[in-house]
Amino acid sequence: MRGGKLVHLAGTPTRGLLQWIAIRYPPTAWPIGPAKAGNTPVGHNLAVFYASCTADCLFCQNWHFREASPEGKTLSARELAAAANSRTFCVCYFGGDPASQMPHALAASRYLAERGVRVCWETNGTMHLRLLDAAVQVSLETGGCVKVRSQGVRRRLHLALTGVSNRRDVGKTLRGPRGGSTSAPRLPLVIASTLLVPGYVDADQVGQIARFIASINLRIPYALLAFAPHFYLPDLPCTSARHAQEAEAAAARGGTGQRAVGNRHLLGRE
Repeated sequence: MRGGKLVHLAGTPTRGLLQWIAIRYPPTAWPIGPAKAGNTPVGHNLAVFYASCTADCLFCQNWHFREASPEGKTLSARELAAAANSRTFCVCYFGGDPASQMPHALAASRYLAERGVRVCWETNGTMHLRLLDAAVQVSLETGGCVKVRSQGVRRRLHLALTGVSNRRDVGKTLRGPRGGSTSAPRLPLVIASTLLVPGYVDADQVGQIARFIASINLRIPYALLAFAPHFYLPDLPCTSARHAQEAEAAAARGGTGQRAVGNRHLLGRE
């Protein structure tokens, strides 16, 4: 509040606090989507990193966004969309988390969709359900996907690792009006993912998440991601190959359909 007027620092269609880069990188669906089969479209991915988040994860991979000034340089949704060109096949929203600046992300998505760009999201799913439904809809229309992170069905564990409740993440996302559908071309529409944090997210925890996912829709893919020590968990080891194997087996027993372990280059021997 300044001079009696409310100042919106970011998150509106005219002001987004973010960074973006154009890279040859698998889309958000990896390791589930076409990149796994080696048929990623020729071109590049517009990776958008919002400098804000609705969670406070101890394992945050992109924690450097916290160093961004809330009054730093911003881009409008139209300016972000202008970063795409004829070789841009996909935009992927990361963070932080796009859940914290959804009006901006959705506005940019509409401009990008008009240019034929696939729209993908990687999120904790904590945005308002109307905004989440809008994100799913634009991904459905463009052939993109929504990857939703979940660190467990145990509320205390989830709260300890992420700083937020799990009441509004994977469950309501996958149960949304179109959340269970996998009808979008090229990519599954909704994907669930879990980071395999040693000592916290074990095979038993993965099995519980997998059973929960399967109870909603057996066709929803499940991506298990290897952990590397950083941020507030620098003293933990990388996810071991054995941990990953046991987690993948637990996911299979839990009834999920397609599943895969990503970031395999980070796996330790034990």
